[in-house]
Amino acid sequence: MPPRFTKFHGLGNDYLVIESEQLAGIIDLPALARRICDRHYGAGGDGIAIVSRSQTDDADFNVRIFNPDGSEAGMSGNGTRCAVAYLYYNQLWTADELRLNTKTGLKRYFPRERLGMGKFVFESELGQPQFDTDSIPMRTEQPMDRVVGYPLKVGGQTVQITALLFGNPHCCIFVDDFDAIEWRRLGRNIENHAQFPDRVNVTFVRVVNNNTLELRIWERGVGETSASGTCSCAAAIASMVNEKVAREIKAVMPGGEVKIKWRDDGEVVITGTAEVVYTADWLA
Repeated sequence: MPPRFTKFHGLGNDYLVIESEQLAGIIDLPALARRICDRHYGAGGDGIAIVSRSQTDDADFNVRIFNPDGSEAGMSGNGTRCAVAYLYYNQLWTADELRLNTKTGLKRYFPRERLGMGKFVFESELGQPQFDTDSIPMRTEQPMDRVVGYPLKVGGQTVQITALLFGNPHCCIFVDDFDAIEWRRLGRNIENHAQFPDRVNVTFVRVVNNNTLELRIWERGVGETSASGTCSCAAAIASMVNEKVAREIKAVMPGGEVKIKWRDDGEVVITGTAEVVYTADWLA
C-alpha cells in the first residue's frame, strides 16, 4: 500500500504528517522529504513530520521533522503543532495534554480551542533558549556567553545580530523597514555563513511596540516561509534580551500571528493554530 499522509498548515507554514507505520520499507527518509515536499513534482510542503507512539513512559508520541532539502530539523514549532493536530484530528489522542518527544527533547501541547472540523488552537511549551556560542553553535574568536549586537560580516557589509539556540540555531536582525533591505538575499547568505557550522535560521524583526513584533523569516533548509514557530520564539526572546519588548508579546508574520510568553521559569510558550488541508496517498 502507498504511504498515506495528511497535509496541515500553521499560518501557511505547511507540513505533511505521516505515521511511521506508513513508511515501512522506506529507508531513505531525506530522499522522501525532498521528493514529496517539491511543490511542482510532489505534494508540496515546508517539511514532513513523522509521528509514532512512544515506547517510554515519559512521552505519549515521538516526532521527526525533515526539511524540503532532506535535512532533519532539531525542532519545528509549526511542524510539531501540525503533528499534534493530526493526532487530535484522527482521535489518536484526546487528553487535555500531549507529551511529544522531539530530537531536542520533550515538549508539551495543550489543546485550547477547535474551530470547525479541522482547525485547532494549541498552547505549546517549546523549551528554554541557550545563548552561548558553543550551544548555538557559532564560531567566534573567543567563546561568548551571549551573542547580542554582534557585528557579523556578510557579503561585503556588516550587520548587527543576536544569535541563540532555540530548538535550532537562530540569528535575529532588527530592522526599521523590510523593504529597505534585501532580506531574502541576506537571509540566504547568513543561513550558510561560515560562522554557523550547522547553518542557521534568519529572522528579520521589526519592533512595532512594546507588545508586538513583525517578522520576515528565512528558514534553514526551507527558504522564505510565511511563518515559523521556533523563529518567532527566537525573535521574541532576542527582542526581550535586548529590552525592546515585554515578556509576553504578539508576533505578526505574513501567514498570521502567534502569542509568545517567556515565563519566569525560563520556559517559552507559544499559542498558535494548525489546520488540516487534505489527506492523500503518495503514489510515487
